[in-house]
Amino acid sequence: MLKPLNVSADAPWRERFEAARIISSEIATRNPNRGVVTTNKDGVYQLYAWDVPTGELTQMTDYPTGKRGGFISADGERIYYLHDQGGDEIGHYHAKTINTGEAVDISPDMPPYASHYFTECFSGNYYGFQVANQYGFFIYVIDNVKGGEPLFRYESQALSLGPLLSYDGEIAVIATTEKAKTLHYNLEAYDVKTGEKLGELWDGEGTSIQPIGFARRAADMRFLAISNATGYNRPFIWNTRTNERTELPIDELEGDVTAWDWSEDGQYILLRQMYMAENKLWLYNTQTKEVTALNHPSGTYSHAYFTPQGTIYAHISDATNPERIIELGGLTGELKGVVLDASKDQGGIRPRSVTFTSANGVPIQAWLYTPEGEGPFPTIVHTHGGPTAVTTENFSPDTQTWLDHGFAFFSINYQGSVTFGKDFQDAIIGNLGDLEVQDIEAGAHWLIDQGIADPDMLLITGRSYGGYLTLQTVGKVPDLWAGGMAGVAIADWALMYEDQAETLRGYQRALFGGTPQEKPEAHQKSSPITYAERVKAPLLIIQGRNDTRCPERQMLKYLDKMDGLGKQVDVDWYEAGHASMATDEQIRQMELMLRFAYRVLG
Repeated sequence: MLKPLNVSADAPWRERFEAARIISSEIATRNPNRGVVTTNKDGVYQLYAWDVPTGELTQMTDYPTGKRGGFISADGERIYYLHDQGGDEIGHYHAKTINTGEAVDISPDMPPYASHYFTECFSGNYYGFQVANQYGFFIYVIDNVKGGEPLFRYESQALSLGPLLSYDGEIAVIATTEKAKTLHYNLEAYDVKTGEKLGELWDGEGTSIQPIGFARRAADMRFLAISNATGYNRPFIWNTRTNERTELPIDELEGDVTAWDWSEDGQYILLRQMYMAENKLWLYNTQTKEVTALNHPSGTYSHAYFTPQGTIYAHISDATNPERIIELGGLTGELKGVVLDASKDQGGIRPRSVTFTSANGVPIQAWLYTPEGEGPFPTIVHTHGGPTAVTTENFSPDTQTWLDHGFAFFSINYQGSVTFGKDFQDAIIGNLGDLEVQDIEAGAHWLIDQGIADPDMLLITGRSYGGYLTLQTVGKVPDLWAGGMAGVAIADWALMYEDQAETLRGYQRALFGGTPQEKPEAHQKSSPITYAERVKAPLLIIQGRNDTRCPERQMLKYLDKMDGLGKQVDVDWYEAGHASMATDEQIRQMELMLRFAYRVLG
């Protein structure tokens, strides 16, 4: 039964959106007293210079649509970020001096570009960044003192990431899909000054290698990477000079294991194990070849790294606590204290992990939140973005808002999600929106069979790829849903390819195994617009005007078709990119969804 709709100015759910969160951080490698963090403590996610000893934060960006993805220079003097317009993620990297606030365009002679990667080597000698435009993917390494033309230049038509630089910048490692042509990477190592290829790694067809990074010591050419050749992600060490490869003997750890960081002396590697969407931190000793479980507090760890003092700074959250940074003992993992606090415990309901079986017999993990009282409940079925992502027990004001109103909330880690093994993750490649929809349908029936969900009060929602799956599901399985709420969604893969940023074009080619011209049937079969006539449920679509990941033209075409078919669609356009980073806008969108849900459920 629905509780009364509460959209008053003092509604408790609004306070959760306003809670400060610290979603990323980095410490300067040559000046550990300086760092950079991303936080929404002033209402919009922005980059802040971080005085590590005192915890003082100085705001460095002031974008109305918000800014994430900042990088600090090795000497701690500058913060780098992609300067764009209206959140469109197209522009130039700028370097802003912390002491003076002066910002400089580091690539003024280049056309605007999309990019997801920037770095300086540990010594600060060189910096490097990725550029993606209509001509392909380009990776540059530039002398940080002399400037001028790049010392190193890499070009590919395939999705490519990097450079990951050695301590002094002598070697650059590139991750590219050049060999596989799908969403599987191989690694290539290059001498920065000569351009000579020093080596490459690929574990064969159907496998992927993810780069992590070099050891933090001069002349140490050991590089950490992750391979899924065994079926699950496993870390190994690659000596980029000798081409020697050393597997970590951690077979006893179940699920995916990734490496997060090297200790300053190169002896220890920080590992995170993910099994059934829950995490655990471990320490690997490269000398003794032993792995030790860290005795850390429970919660979801999104990022962690060693400090120069040998302790660990970790980002932690859970269903009721926003992301914050804590300090752990470097050898034991015990809690030493809070480094940067966000907000107090916001209260609410914690989930339980459940498993159900999909139509093809594959077990699917999901997170189930149930409100107080007896079911069946009106229920929100949630699908995460990505698809190469995973839902964990994290702080989600959206989730708790639905629970406040008497809804159950069910978040599905559908086939295609990471951390459940290579076969599970790769099952959807070339055939998007098929197995995922089967998983969603099976999950909805499981909820009904368990007496959790009221079959007449099922709503589906998601953002980005989750928004895509919302539209795909209401078209392919139209009779299950009382309504659908899609955020920044994909409606027409072929048309989207024409307009999106080149970084995402490369990602789309890797997902489908080709362009819309090369794989027209797959793109059509996977597009929600193909199933528009079958949609029965009312829809709410929330889309960004400046979104270069899921551009507006493909959504306008879908809306025109739905309008011509007489379908019930409410659409809301907001003036930002792929996501709103402003608290007020997030609250406005949440209220839109609440009002929509109450209207369609009566």
